[in-house]
Amino acid sequence: MTTQLYTNGRIFTSDTRRWAEALLVQDERILYVGDAHTAARLSPDAPVTDLGGRLVLPGFVDGHAHVIGTGEALGQVSLWGAKSVEEIQQRIKTRDTEDPGTDRILATGWLHGVIPGGVPEAAMLDAVVPGKPVYAFAYDFHSVWVNTAALAELGIDDHTPNPHGGTIKRDSQGHATGYIDENAFYDLVLPFLDSQVDGNQHGASIAAVQQAYRETGVTTACDMGFNETDLAAFKRADKDGSLTSRLIAYWRVNSTGSAENNIAQVQRAAELAVEHQSPFLRVVGIKIIIDGTIDGCTATLGMPYADGSNAEPIWSLEELAPVVAAADAAGLKVAMHAIGDESVRIAIAAVEHAVAVNGPRERRHRIEHLELVDRADVDRLAALGITASMQPVHADPAISENWAAKLGDHRVERGFAWPWIREAGACLAFGTDSPTSPHAPLPNMYVATTRASALDAAAGTNVPDFALPLAASIEHATRDSAWTCGAEHDIGRLAAGLFADFVVLDTDVFAGSAAALLEAKVVRTVVGGRTVHTKK
Repeated sequence: MTTQLYTNGRIFTSDTRRWAEALLVQDERILYVGDAHTAARLSPDAPVTDLGGRLVLPGFVDGHAHVIGTGEALGQVSLWGAKSVEEIQQRIKTRDTEDPGTDRILATGWLHGVIPGGVPEAAMLDAVVPGKPVYAFAYDFHSVWVNTAALAELGIDDHTPNPHGGTIKRDSQGHATGYIDENAFYDLVLPFLDSQVDGNQHGASIAAVQQAYRETGVTTACDMGFNETDLAAFKRADKDGSLTSRLIAYWRVNSTGSAENNIAQVQRAAELAVEHQSPFLRVVGIKIIIDGTIDGCTATLGMPYADGSNAEPIWSLEELAPVVAAADAAGLKVAMHAIGDESVRIAIAAVEHAVAVNGPRERRHRIEHLELVDRADVDRLAALGITASMQPVHADPAISENWAAKLGDHRVERGFAWPWIREAGACLAFGTDSPTSPHAPLPNMYVATTRASALDAAAGTNVPDFALPLAASIEHATRDSAWTCGAEHDIGRLAAGLFADFVVLDTDVFAGSAAALLEAKVVRTVVGGRTVHTKK
């Protein structure tokens, strides 16, 4: 056994006793958290690490991420912050000039609001890269904008049908225009791109995101959309011991239009939940996408958008309810993407059905995003024990102008209503949804505590009355994210018996202005008692 004493720190525990000054670690778990004198008596011969008065936090548990996608995005053309089609074109053209030998160009992060009409066309990309496939993922990762060469290699033509719950955008003559959303994106584009990537490239993406997580203090990520390709890559990484952050996976279940096929996907997830329970790789549930996004006008609302349109759900309640009931019966946790208020009601009704069918049992089902929700529905989900899994960075004012314009009325003032969740007594779990947003947790905490922008200081605020205290925000991004995954006895807090997963910051973000969250750096990351990152 090896023991290590960390002392002379200001330790925020995310536990009942929020603050401590010493942390005693034995092997991979915490032996004691509390005062320095008791820690020294418990293990008088333990080597001592003097924290120099610095702030210690539990390792962040990103409650909603796409982990391999985050690693892939680190190597793609960044379209974040691009304010026009011309700027997007220039960034993509620059990559083609700098790397002319690549087979295709992948880019990520464009905003619907910078595209005239909100729907891009292949010709805009053809103008700068005409002969090589280009795939530009929208910031929300619910749609992709491609050029003509990409349409050709995908095999998408005038006769390609729209898959259930997705759309290939077409012009008045029926020709594909280069914009593909929802299940058309997930079913036609992503599998093709996965088939073009070998195991080494997936391994490189995992290595890239592991480094990014070490440097920013993410010690666990909950992957929302795990598939066979991801599983194979992570099994290799887990076996060779290269993982430095834990992964808790929710298996993607697609709406196929076939009840039998839908249930078969649930059964596959149940098998994997039994097979994969290592400290660094677990499958615990399923992920279902009920609707799209407000920015793309594909989220399902109780009232129409400002332009009078609305969107049908990807999953109707009739299709969804038996899937949720089957997963519930198998002991799986169900995560349901629901951004619009009507899709939130569909998700709640599906859980009600599972309760009625399966009877009393422990449940930790969750709704992802809940960007627009009625107060009465918050009370309903709280009473059912449903977690609200939300991402503060999606409320960043720098990216919310188009979001607000699409709603166009009083509904804007109830967007991202985190205090309602707390008031109702529901669990609130925070994440980033990277790569749809930056993966770093501290800027995420800045948006949560200020409702100001972590991307643009001039962007103003977004419903500032919905800001939360810093301590509560960190607890939602550590303790509560762990709890909703069923991992509260291993991670999310600094308490005796849990894994020694923690981070040390160079700045006490509790002591000054909230702006410190944008400047603070992680100087040490410890996972399972092992220091995996240090920075002077």
